[in-house]
Amino acid sequence: MLSNRYQEDRTYEELIAEALMQIPFYSGEWTNLHPSDPGITILENLTAFEVLQQNKIHEITPRVLKMLLKLVGFEAGKGRCARVLLAAGNLREPLVLPANQPFRLGELCYETNRSIRLPACRLTGVYSVREGRKQDLSWLLNREVQVPASVFGEHPAEGFCLWLTADGLPEPGEEMIFYVTVADRHDRNPFGEKQDHTFAEIRWECYTGQGFVPMHVRDETGGLLVSGELRMRLPGERAVPCEEAPDGQYAIRATLLRADYDVRPRLVQMDGFLFEVWQKETLSACYTFNRVVSASLPARLLGDGYVTVFCKEEKGSSYRKYEPCPDPGEKGRYYEVQEGEDGLVTWFFDRRRFGYGPAKVKNAIKIVVYQEEIMRRFSLGTVLGCDHQGIRLPAGHVVADSFCIIAKRTDAGGEPVYDFVRPGRYGENDLSYDLYENDGLLMIEDAGDYIGAKLYMGTFSVTKGAEGNIRGGNTFTAPGVSPSVRFYNPRPGAGGCCRETLPEVKKRFLADLKKPFVAVTAKDYEELVKDTPKLCIKKVRACMSGSGNLVKIAVMPATDEPFPGLSKAYRRAIERRLEERRLLTTRIEIVPPVYTPVDVRGVIYVKRQYEDSLEQIEEAIRRKMDYIHSDRNFGEILKFDEIFHEIEALDCVEFIYELSLYPQNPGLAKLVEADIVPNENCLCYAGTITLQTE
Repeated sequence: MLSNRYQEDRTYEELIAEALMQIPFYSGEWTNLHPSDPGITILENLTAFEVLQQNKIHEITPRVLKMLLKLVGFEAGKGRCARVLLAAGNLREPLVLPANQPFRLGELCYETNRSIRLPACRLTGVYSVREGRKQDLSWLLNREVQVPASVFGEHPAEGFCLWLTADGLPEPGEEMIFYVTVADRHDRNPFGEKQDHTFAEIRWECYTGQGFVPMHVRDETGGLLVSGELRMRLPGERAVPCEEAPDGQYAIRATLLRADYDVRPRLVQMDGFLFEVWQKETLSACYTFNRVVSASLPARLLGDGYVTVFCKEEKGSSYRKYEPCPDPGEKGRYYEVQEGEDGLVTWFFDRRRFGYGPAKVKNAIKIVVYQEEIMRRFSLGTVLGCDHQGIRLPAGHVVADSFCIIAKRTDAGGEPVYDFVRPGRYGENDLSYDLYENDGLLMIEDAGDYIGAKLYMGTFSVTKGAEGNIRGGNTFTAPGVSPSVRFYNPRPGAGGCCRETLPEVKKRFLADLKKPFVAVTAKDYEELVKDTPKLCIKKVRACMSGSGNLVKIAVMPATDEPFPGLSKAYRRAIERRLEERRLLTTRIEIVPPVYTPVDVRGVIYVKRQYEDSLEQIEEAIRRKMDYIHSDRNFGEILKFDEIFHEIEALDCVEFIYELSLYPQNPGLAKLVEADIVPNENCLCYAGTITLQTE
C-alpha cells in the first residue's frame, strides 16, 4: 500500500548500538568504545549518513506518487464549473443571449458558454389521460404548490398519456430542456449517464400540421422515476396549436409503450424552456470568427473597453496584431470600428484599402476582450527555456477548459507574430506547459521553438468550485437584460468542484480498495446487490447453501406494494451484476422474499386510568414484529423476550399474566421454544392479535 513504511527501517540509536556490539568480532585491539575515540566518531558519522540515505530511499515524492497512482488507474479529477438550469419569466418576445452573458447571484457569477436564443414560450398545463379520462395536473407548474401527482395513475399501463401544453414552441429543429422533480420516496441507486428503459418506454411527440410527430428525447429520468432533465429536439415540421389538447394550445404528448414500474411515477414540479449556465467569471474572453471580413459583438460584452484584435492572413499561419486606423489614408494592419444603434460593435477589415486583412479561413479573426484587473497583469513574462519554469497567474481556481495564453515571437523578417497556446500540447516544436488551476500556476515543461517568446494573457476564467452548487429557487440578475425579465433556477446547481489534490486522489484510491469487486464473503454479495444501478433495494441477505458452492441471496425491493415481490427486471439486473463478480466455481441463486404473519395471544393486566391500553399494546406489538418496514433482516430470530419486554415497558401495563407467539405458516417460520425462527428468505409481521386485558 502506498502509505506503508518498510518494516526494517531502524532508528539511529538502534543502528549505532548494533555497530558497537559487533566491534569485538572484527578487532580485539579496539577497546576504547567511548565517544572520545576518533574511531567511534567516524562510526557515528557513517551511521548518521546511513539513516539519511535510508529515509531518502524510502521517500515517495509527489511526482512518484502521482505516477504510481496513474499505474493503477487513478488520476486527479479535473475541476469543473457548477452547472445550473435557468428559466426566464415575464419574457414577452424572443431574447438572444450572447456567449459569456453573466448572471449574478450575490458574489457568484454564472455565464452562458455559447449564444442562446430564448423563445417567448411558457408551459400552460399538465394533464394525465388514462382510458379516455383527463385529469388536470397543472398545479405541477406552480412552484409554491408541492403536491405530488401520479401522472400515470396508481396502476400505469400501456397507452396511458401525459400531455404538456404551451402557449408557443421554438423553431423546428431547436432543442428544448425540461426539468422534472419527482417525489423521492425510496432510495434508488443512480441510473447512470445513458438513457435507460428498464422500467418503462415512453414515446414523446409534438403536434404539427401533420399531426403528432415523434421527437428525439434524451431522458435522464428513467421514465419519470427520478428527478432529471428531458432534452427534446423538435421535429422538422413547424408546431401548430392542437384542437385535441385540453386547452387548445401547442401540445407535447408522452405515451407509455411499456410500463413495468417498480414504483409508480409521482411528480411534484415540472419546469420547461430552460437554458444552461455555468458558474464562472470570465476576466478575459476570446471571440473567434470564421471566413469573414468583419466581426460584431454586443457592446455590453466589451466591459471596460480593453480589446485586442488578431487576424490570420494565410491558412496555417500565426496571427498578426491589428490596430485601429489612425488616418483614413494610412496603410498597414488596421481596422475600423463602429457601434450601431442595435447595440452591436463591428470591426471592419479591408485588404484593398489597408494592404492587409484576414484570409477567408477557419478562425480567421480573434478578438480578445479584457477586464481592467487582468490588464494590470496582462504580461506574464518571457520563456527562458529552462526546465520547469513556473509562471504565476493573476488568480487561482482557473477554468482549464477555456484557458489559453498568447505567445509573441518574431518571424524571419523580424515582424511580431502571435500564437494562442492551450495547455496539454506536446508536439515536437510546441510550447508545452501544465496548468495547475487550483494554485493559479503554469509550469513550462518544454519551450520548443518558443525560447525568448513573450507571454500574455489570452482567455482566462475563474470559478468557485463546489460553492456554485446552489440550492434551487434563487432569483438571478442579468446585466444588460431588461429587469422585467426574471431568471430563476428551478433545480439545484450540480457538478462544481476543484481539481483533485494528490492527497485526495490517494484517499480515493484507498477507499476504492475497500469496495468489493469480486464477491467472496456474504458482506461482499450484500453490498454488491444493494449498489445495483437503478434499483431500489431495501433488504438483502446472502448465505451459503448446504449443497456445494451455492450462494442464496434473498432480496426485498422498496416498492409501493405492501408485500414487495421480486420482478424479472430486478432479478435480471442483480444476476447480471453478480455474474461479473462471482468466483468461477460459485453458483448464485436469487431468492424472492416470502412473508409470514405471527399470531399473538395473551392475558395482560393493565392500569385503570388508561382507557386506550389495548390499542397501545397492539401498536407496540405490531411495531416490534414488523420486519417489512423496520431494519430487521431476513431470517432474523423474533425473540419472545423482546416482545415481552416491549409490552412490559408500556406505562399502561401492570404486568403480563400470559403471552405466546405462533407462526401462521410453519413452513416459513418455526416455533423453537418460545421464539420464532423464520427461514433465510422470510420476513415476519404481526398477524392476529388476541389479547385479554384485566
